[in-house]
Amino acid sequence: MKLTLRQMDIFLNVVSSGHLTNVAKQMKLSQSAVSMSIKELENILGRPVFDRINKKLVLNEVGRAFHKEISPIFKKLSDIEYEFKNSENKGMIRVGASTTIVDYLMPSIICSYMSSYPDVKITLKEGNTQEIVKMIQEGSIDIGFVEGFVSGSDIVKEKVGVDELVVVTENESLTKSQAENIGYFKDMRWVLREEGSGTREVFLDYIKEDVDDLNIFLELGHTESIKSILKNRECLTCLSKISVEKEIHEKKLFEVAVKNFHCQRDFLMIHHKDKYHSTLFEKFTFFSKKFMSQMLDSSHTTCLR
Repeated sequence: MKLTLRQMDIFLNVVSSGHLTNVAKQMKLSQSAVSMSIKELENILGRPVFDRINKKLVLNEVGRAFHKEISPIFKKLSDIEYEFKNSENKGMIRVGASTTIVDYLMPSIICSYMSSYPDVKITLKEGNTQEIVKMIQEGSIDIGFVEGFVSGSDIVKEKVGVDELVVVTENESLTKSQAENIGYFKDMRWVLREEGSGTREVFLDYIKEDVDDLNIFLELGHTESIKSILKNRECLTCLSKISVEKEIHEKKLFEVAVKNFHCQRDFLMIHHKDKYHSTLFEKFTFFSKKFMSQMLDSSHTTCLR
């Protein structure tokens, strides 16, 4: 497309005024610049759009048809420009989150935010921590929420909460063990998240001094899949406490008490260092941090009861 918005704007002002001098003064341009713009527009269209009558520009039949087509389009574009310049609560935010956060925290955060700001659209992508970091680096999402270890000089990290990891099983008899450390269970069958998962990385890093060869017999990409596998099987896993609270309460799964096992990890909010911080972006990040902190505090309080 060769036509420019500037040419359309000048054209519409000339139609309204009929005199180049008035348009030049109104738009703070030289008269020659206005005249040149009209000539360029006519050259692009291949036909004159004005008749020059008594030193006044009057739309001809071509110009009237052209005016009818572009006038509503230009008004719509002007309205959009005005709306975005003067509205801080309109737009789209692309969010990515790791599996634990997507399943147990983000739905409530997003629903609550969109209830408060109905003109904001939010898209949500799921992945493990490494996948979300890659999305940030590629620019395919604006903001990410992850757990575990995040590296990269181009990534800005901010702690938004603390999560506790627990060892759980379907076998209630294992909860009666008097294990001094996690090494007591290293030869049992373990089901863990896939490589790249923050849950897996934090757990394995935490136990590395006591366990150098954990018997991992199955790896799965989703927490809910791991919980399903645990049922009726003699195996263990390590998951976020918020992901198994319901099952522990209903005695479908049991937390294994391991002495001196206090495995925690930070929930992080991340974005690219070059990300533009619009008002909309700032509002969403503030809202998300506050809401997530409240949810985690509430979960922790419930666990202590």
